[in-house]
Amino acid sequence: MASNFWTDQEFTKQDYTQQKLPKGDYENCRFVDCLFAEGYLDNQNFVDCTFEGCDLTNANIAHTTFNNVTFENCKMVGVRFETCNPLLLSLHFIGCNLSVASFNGLNLPGIVFQGCKFHQTDFSEAILKQGKFPYCDFENALFDGTELEQADFTSAINFTIDPAINHLKKARFSKEGLIGLLKKYDIVVT
Repeated sequence: MASNFWTDQEFTKQDYTQQKLPKGDYENCRFVDCLFAEGYLDNQNFVDCTFEGCDLTNANIAHTTFNNVTFENCKMVGVRFETCNPLLLSLHFIGCNLSVASFNGLNLPGIVFQGCKFHQTDFSEAILKQGKFPYCDFENALFDGTELEQADFTSAINFTIDPAINHLKKARFSKEGLIGLLKKYDIVVT
């Protein structure tokens, strides 16, 4: 159990790459323009927290609890979300770069990713039922055995999703986005 507890605190422009964020429970805290790249955020507890403009590139989040946590305009390249604590997992993303990140096998029904970049991101075996992806870029993202029932891709771009190996019942796509469902057939749509 964590021995430190912070509530209603704001951490601004802190560099946690050399000295780790103290282990503990953070409730209703804001992290603004903080640097966590290549750092360790493992075994932490974040509840009702917000990360704004932070760099979490390749941060270790193993066993960390994220309960109602929002990431806004953060760089999160290479973050392996499947290593965090799945209990009470509730995430929100706005304008984040999640390229080369991994959500492999995570259960995130109803998640909203707004205006995010997912180049080469792994969504294999993830459950994203009723997920919303407005204005997201999925260039070379991996969907394999992904549950996307009732997900909304109507304004998403650059995705390639094979309907034969993913669950797409009642998922929503724009007419322009249909090509992303047909790429494996190497057909020309005009």
